[in-house]
Amino acid sequence: MRSEKYVYNPQTLQFEKVKLTKKSILLKVFTFTAGVVVAAFCFYFLTSQYFPSPREKALRKELTQMEYQFMLLKSQTERAQKVLNNIQNRDSRVYRIMFGMNPIDASVWDGGVGGHDPYAWTDQFRNSGNTLKEAYQVVDKLERQLFLQSCSMDELEKRAKAREDELASIPSIKPVRLDHLERDVQHLSGYGIRLHPVHKVNKMHSGIDFTAPEGTSIQATGDGKVIKVESKKSGYGKSVTIDHGYGFKTLYAHMQQIKVRQGQKVKKGEVIGTIGNSGTSTGPHCHYEVHLYNKPVNPIHYCMDGLSPKEYQEMVEKAEMANQSFD
Repeated sequence: MRSEKYVYNPQTLQFEKVKLTKKSILLKVFTFTAGVVVAAFCFYFLTSQYFPSPREKALRKELTQMEYQFMLLKSQTERAQKVLNNIQNRDSRVYRIMFGMNPIDASVWDGGVGGHDPYAWTDQFRNSGNTLKEAYQVVDKLERQLFLQSCSMDELEKRAKAREDELASIPSIKPVRLDHLERDVQHLSGYGIRLHPVHKVNKMHSGIDFTAPEGTSIQATGDGKVIKVESKKSGYGKSVTIDHGYGFKTLYAHMQQIKVRQGQKVKKGEVIGTIGNSGTSTGPHCHYEVHLYNKPVNPIHYCMDGLSPKEYQEMVEKAEMANQSFD
């Protein structure tokens, strides 16, 4: 049975029954409901904060582990960034200088991405947004710099290959193998004004005469292409001219036998003929010339292979003596 309330009315001097309006009833219901909701929220907060469920405990543990792993990943990324910067410094200060290339521009290397903020979406995470943004910025920068460094390495590789081809092409060995030459270099006629053995007049000798037994192999002194093969009864007799590129050409004269043909490509050290006494010559030898941009230069500077500094100095001194040439 619902209890009824009465209030005393001083005007009528009687107790009158209290009648509740709909508004007061609704107010009471709302107040009660609000109190229940607040009490339930407080109870949930207290129980979840101080008495978490097994699932919540597992999630918190997993979150702690993820934060730890994220810090490790960030540390590894920073170390990778330092290694990449070291490679880039070596690229700029060593490798590119060696090949005469300009270093990667600092503004390009450290530059970012223009336009809108690509990390604006992280702002929705109040607690971890800044951490996420920083991580993405580091990773994106590392990825961009790795791409730049990869392109730089490709360019360096191409330049190194070109330099390798150039070094292989530049004349750098003697036309006659060292073990077939006289080590005391007594019989050597060098570059410069020499007494012609036949005409007995001083004239320009544009090469070096290497003496060796007839039939000794003559080798190409650098990679190149045979552009001329001649066989005359006077002058250089049987001779071969090789174009090495990069402005270099070499001439091999007074051969006994020619083993290459015009247009043939040859490699450094490849046999192109044998020593003879053809043409205007006074004995078996190889007359060797080096031309740079169609002008003869002293071949002595391109014959350092297999010689000690002392032996090379002896060869230079003998080549500079004003003796008689062999052709």
